Amino acid sequence: MLRSVPRLLALVDVGVPRLFSFPVTGSRKRFSVLRVQSVMTDPDLGLYRPPAAVRGMTVLEHDAFTQTVVVPAIRIPTRALNRLVKSLKKVALQRPGLKRVVDDDTDGGNETTGEHRLLLLDPQRVESAESFGPEEAAALKALGVEPAIRHYSLQLTYENLKSEEVLRAVLPEGQDVTSGFSRVGHIAHMNLRDHQLPYKNLIGQVIMDKNPGVTCVVNKTNTIDSTYRNFQMEVLAGESNMVAKVKENGVSYEFDFSRVYWNPRLGTEHERVVSLLRRGDLVFDVFAGVGPFAVLAARRGCSVFANDLNPESYKWLQHNAKLNKVESKLTSFNLDGREFIQGPLRERLPDLIKRSDSSSAVHVIMNLPALALDFLDAFRGLLKGEKDPGPDGGVLPKLHVYGFSKEDEPERDVLERAELSLGTSLKGRCEVHMVRNVAPNKEMMCVSFSMPRDVLYGADVVVVEEEEEEEEDDGRSEEPSPKRPKRVETQ
Repeated sequence: MLRSVPRLLALVDVGVPRLFSFPVTGSRKRFSVLRVQSVMTDPDLGLYRPPAAVRGMTVLEHDAFTQTVVVPAIRIPTRALNRLVKSLKKVALQRPGLKRVVDDDTDGGNETTGEHRLLLLDPQRVESAESFGPEEAAALKALGVEPAIRHYSLQLTYENLKSEEVLRAVLPEGQDVTSGFSRVGHIAHMNLRDHQLPYKNLIGQVIMDKNPGVTCVVNKTNTIDSTYRNFQMEVLAGESNMVAKVKENGVSYEFDFSRVYWNPRLGTEHERVVSLLRRGDLVFDVFAGVGPFAVLAARRGCSVFANDLNPESYKWLQHNAKLNKVESKLTSFNLDGREFIQGPLRERLPDLIKRSDSSSAVHVIMNLPALALDFLDAFRGLLKGEKDPGPDGGVLPKLHVYGFSKEDEPERDVLERAELSLGTSLKGRCEVHMVRNVAPNKEMMCVSFSMPRDVLYGADVVVVEEEEEEEEDDGRSEEPSPKRPKRVETQ
């Protein structure tokens, strides 16, 4: 039944000549302009009006999408073709797999002499000769070409359609047909909504067809809430090979996408933070994943200690260090974040602080937005019992800590949560950077600050002073006092 659709369309189009090879006037002009206007009146449909028979299709049948449409065209002498195609580029028809220049099949009833060609025009931009802009009209006039509009019956097939057009034709009317996805190497990763699930395999096939290089389409089946930050997925179309190869900021990475966490939208943030580092700096990456911060920092000339709890991430982290020839600059660990802070980081930090100066620094990156702020309490009294070298005895580590926020004031929210975990105020000594909008009313933020000396060595000085000042103020401040973190004694 579906395969007969093109034949039915051809019957419907009987009586519409394939090409008007002369300026259209009188009743024919009214008829033809109405045909073109019918295409133009609904910008959501655009050029393509899907056959009713494809609505609800769950198994993709390419032939069922074939349709004949009428588009405007202009007849151009072959001698002037190259120059005019450039001048009319903005109004020319642009469709995947379609030629904009076609043969002029008739010439006043005689066989074509090859002296003229037709340039197909975008019906959304051109309705009549008056639709051409000043520059386009001037180019036509300079080459002696009449701006008369002809109409061409054009066959559109599945190959000429955009993915949104195919999905809009298939899914129920009025439903969201968003075909957005994240691309990770050869894998297209989608988050389909409930109403799209009955069509999931068709959607996967369309995405693969319309995006060269995509050979696997997957759909996330749950949220990232596991211990290892990866999510379950199902293959919608293509091969089941989950080992992706990607390049970000000039660095190559390989990993099993189904077993580790990777977000292709964070490339700019990785580069931003690593651009703050200098050759010779020391970097502790607490939640390193497969190494987007760690490997990039090692490539910059930093000495990196990178950790991840997920054994798969740990394996691919080591692999990526070798892949990029920085294994001598990167030491990897497979520990819980808190164990890493209180173990390898704690062991090395006293000497690193003594050695650090204006030419080298220690950075700690904590990119686990769902939980990283809660891990800050692991730094309370981390060096208690160690001799504090004082402000002139070394530079304290600088932290870059990520967190999600759904509050109206995300900067204030993540800052207060960081202060609560640390047990001290960061007012005036930190920077808060908005990384990206994750979802409606959900932001990803980064709080950067030098680790307060009182936290690291267990002094709790700032909290005591702020509490005393608050009591002396006796509530008479003109502005409400900010929330204070509860004081917790460091053991």
